[in-house]
Amino acid sequence: MAATANARENRGRALQEIGVMMVCGVKHDPTVPNRIADIVQGTCGYRWVGIYKVCRKEFVLVGSSGAQKPAVPRFPVTQGISSEVYETRTTAIVRDVTKDARFLPNFWTTKSEIVVPIIDDEHDRVAGIINVESEKLDAFDDGDRDFLEGAGRLIWRALR
Repeated sequence: MAATANARENRGRALQEIGVMMVCGVKHDPTVPNRIADIVQGTCGYRWVGIYKVCRKEFVLVGSSGAQKPAVPRFPVTQGISSEVYETRTTAIVRDVTKDARFLPNFWTTKSEIVVPIIDDEHDRVAGIINVESEKLDAFDDGDRDFLEGAGRLIWRALR
């Protein structure tokens, strides 16, 4: 129970840090998506976090954690698990990517993934997605969903 309370506290602090970045106007700094991806990755120990922006009906990688470069830095909004997230505006958790034909592998060792929409509240549209991949099966739960959706609600301004 203490570990769960500690994880919630760490996630809360991370969301505050991201929120401060948005409020203080650094949202227009092109390094912000990378910094946000690093905060998210470091807070939860995720293997890889990617932030994609919707540009002309494509998802385009604008920020990611660490030095690993994904195999798919740009793809149409009609492809992958992200296409469902784009259409439904809801988070998708894939417990085993080998059982989902829509999966576009960024890393061949990925076994599970969570994709969260980033909603532009001003224009009521999906501005982008947060894609988190793990080398473990069934790596994501409701706590991850809540944290990443919270981050998505904060960072849409950075994708303008």
